[in-house]
Amino acid sequence: MRTLPDLATLRDEAAAWDLHGALPESAVRDLAAAGLLGLDVPERYGGRGATPLELGELCARLGSVCSALRGLVTVQGMVAAALARWGSAAQQAEWLPRLATGDQLAGFAATEQGAGSDLTAVETRIGAESDALTVTGVKRWITFGELATVYLVLGRLDGRPATVLVEADRPGVTREPVSGQLGMRAARIAHLRFDAVRVERDHLVAPPGFGLSHVAGTALDHGRFTVGWGCLGMAEACLADATAHAAARTQAKVALAEHQLVRGALARAAVDTEAARELCRVAARLRQEGDPEAISRTVMAKYAAARAAASVSRRAVQVMGSAGCAPDSRAGRFFRDAQVMRIIEGSDEVSELHIADHLLRRAAGEGGPRE
Repeated sequence: MRTLPDLATLRDEAAAWDLHGALPESAVRDLAAAGLLGLDVPERYGGRGATPLELGELCARLGSVCSALRGLVTVQGMVAAALARWGSAAQQAEWLPRLATGDQLAGFAATEQGAGSDLTAVETRIGAESDALTVTGVKRWITFGELATVYLVLGRLDGRPATVLVEADRPGVTREPVSGQLGMRAARIAHLRFDAVRVERDHLVAPPGFGLSHVAGTALDHGRFTVGWGCLGMAEACLADATAHAAARTQAKVALAEHQLVRGALARAAVDTEAARELCRVAARLRQEGDPEAISRTVMAKYAAARAAASVSRRAVQVMGSAGCAPDSRAGRFFRDAQVMRIIEGSDEVSELHIADHLLRRAAGEGGPRE
């Protein structure tokens, strides 16, 4: 596997990608050529079989440079993880090697106008014919939807949640690129329309009824894990930039770092960042061990890391002043991206409900509240 391109160079390019609202296809090819799109795909399918910690650290490194780069690894991994766990042997043999090499770019087409955090409300219809399936519906805010060559689509088949693979070049697939959104501006986001798109019956992933709880659930869990580590990378980058600025900047002949308020802001940012890193590492360890607690700890890690990215980027922009608001400022770019990170793959509020439910179930299992 080739090494990751120089991060300093990528950082300079990322500012331009964000400004122009598009990750170039050359950057996608570079990540694919480096073997980073199939990092945790099993080796028998051409991936590297990376551990959760290795995957997490990569996402932190990419997250420290560009949320869109990390987003590319996230969505590719979401679809690959769902297929690796719930796909048939034939589906795994056909799709996983091509996802691992980047010959196929994946999109996870789940959210709709009336189905964001609550995916039970999806209205996309999957019709069954004698020799084919038909997919009809509109999906919104699909990360890399503009570039993806295959989508894992969540819909309803005979009233039950189901997932189906749909190639982007099928007749009836149209995509509308999205631009000017708050954050993730380079992530080639698109709205998708499926007008009675026909696919073979073997494109159905898992039986009807398993589409949300199992297939999409696995994809979302993988997404939360990688988004959490990406947010950690954002927080670490903003902390580094703010600290370097404070150490070098003087104000009225007084070093900025000597101001008590600045020191306090840096200290709080450091604690938030280190706490998020520890939770991300715990989630990675539990995933490696196959611990049942891994899913809930991943939710907690993503929640903490997204909040850390938001709070640390805000403090960094405050410490850096006009430098933090410049068009090429990493802190300013991450300040916008961090707001999106608190929504995707489980909003703050949904995550809080999940965490609280888990705590209450565990308390009930241990005999309830103690006197």
